[in-house]
Amino acid sequence: MATVVSALLACAASRLARTFSGFPAHCLVRGKHSSCDVAIVGGGIVGLASARELIHRHPKLSYILLEKEKELAFHQSGHNSGVIHSGIYYTPGSLKAKLCVRGAELSYAYCQEKGIPHKRCGKLIVAVEQEEISRLKALYKRGLQNNVRDLKLIDAKEIQEREPYCRGLLALDSPNTGIVDWREVALSYGKDFCEMGGTIKTQFEATDFQLTKESPEGSTDGLKYPIAIKSSKGSAIHCSYVVTCGGLYSDRLSQKSGCSSEPRIVPFRGDYLVLKPEKHYLVKGNIYPVPDPKFPFLGVHFTPRMDGSVWLGPNAVLAFKREGYDVFDFDPHDFADAMSYSGVQKLILKNIAFGLNEMYRGVVMGAQVKQLQRYIPALTVNDVTRGPSGVRAQALDKDGNLVDDFVFDGGSGAIGSRVLHVRNAPSPAATSSLAIGEIIADEAEKKFKL
Repeated sequence: MATVVSALLACAASRLARTFSGFPAHCLVRGKHSSCDVAIVGGGIVGLASARELIHRHPKLSYILLEKEKELAFHQSGHNSGVIHSGIYYTPGSLKAKLCVRGAELSYAYCQEKGIPHKRCGKLIVAVEQEEISRLKALYKRGLQNNVRDLKLIDAKEIQEREPYCRGLLALDSPNTGIVDWREVALSYGKDFCEMGGTIKTQFEATDFQLTKESPEGSTDGLKYPIAIKSSKGSAIHCSYVVTCGGLYSDRLSQKSGCSSEPRIVPFRGDYLVLKPEKHYLVKGNIYPVPDPKFPFLGVHFTPRMDGSVWLGPNAVLAFKREGYDVFDFDPHDFADAMSYSGVQKLILKNIAFGLNEMYRGVVMGAQVKQLQRYIPALTVNDVTRGPSGVRAQALDKDGNLVDDFVFDGGSGAIGSRVLHVRNAPSPAATSSLAIGEIIADEAEKKFKL
């Protein structure tokens, strides 16, 4: 038993060392107390991109980034499909569309500059039924309106030239769609932040935001840093301004400074299957379905990964724990919080058949494979194994509508003028992260008069 524990500890230490490999020595803050001008709460890709952008614009200010886990990019940023989206799906002229298109361009340029491995492997959005063709053509027009590069419609013969094992009547070819390890990108943002003078404190779970009436012990700065961010371990960080990018906990963080409980974050888990290595030849690039507007999520797809694996799926089911990656993970507080919310109740009622089907596909692997066979008929249950899962932080309003745009908040009273909560950032947040960081920095400059 001792040997097993030692091995697990050694593995965790090795992973932690890899996380901060190449970071400047000053980067990680030790000890109980620190003061700075701006604190960023949340070490996911949005928090890291925002911290990087803020310190780039205002290098004379001091910054600290706070993360509750031992590692950065531990949750959504490290549990995703790894796709660089091109911006096809979103309403023309919307901020979401603009951010995705700009974000993709910035992401490719950034990866090229930093030497981060990535591939423009392309994507086919495939119509397999006659009724899907009109929706696919509408999607093509939408992509053109969004200035997505190099889009074209291809017929059944051209589909098989691109994807020999894929069946379809018509497809939208998006050659500018790609893949990357988004966690590696997020860690690179963190390294940039540190190299520009920022510091990072991990294992700091923010539990409260308070206005202080006196200077922190040992400080000669008076009330230069009037905000105290309390941690679950009793320590505190004092600062002038706070930006929170809390992902799955963004709603709860915002309520700590007096914000409304809405929109609520509702966790949805997606379970992937993985194609066995000897069957990788079945898939060359991303293969996606034509979205059905009757359903709230995109549907199953085929996604090659930078490590050479191929992920299939995911389904989309309500998670019973905000960071619950296993089908049996359960947290009574998270469950009660979700099920007592009118928005969740209305979403379930509107999509009950869809939800039950998604749960069924999550349990019965053959049902998931049957959906995938619509695109690659040669695929069998014997070709796949169960794979990883991710949990998506979906903002939901009280009427059961998915919230797609930015939601910024501050809170009530004097503290509200010094806190900026990013309660929701438009999906796909990883692809759009550098562009989202620009918007958040704009908002912080305006609110804090930086």
